Amino acid sequence: MDQPTLLAALLVASGVGILALLLVLRRQRHEREDETRESPIAMSSEGIKLCPFCATENLWTDTRCVSCGRHLPDAPPRAW
Repeated sequence: MDQPTLLAALLVASGVGILALLLVLRRQRHEREDETRESPIAMSSEGIKLCPFCATENLWTDTRCVSCGRHLPDAPPRAW
């Protein structure tokens, strides 16, 4: 192999390596952004009773758990 061909192959190989590195860094940045991005769906925990047996979220008006069917205790009074 003559010297100009070897140099061209070396330049192509280094270009491919740099491109691969940039793609990996871009993917990692997007993964970090996805992890830290807030969800567009808002959820309020007000008015929710947790079942003391299975920890399922129930409406504050429910008297029985929607998951296990056991009786839910009354919600504690709020000290407003």
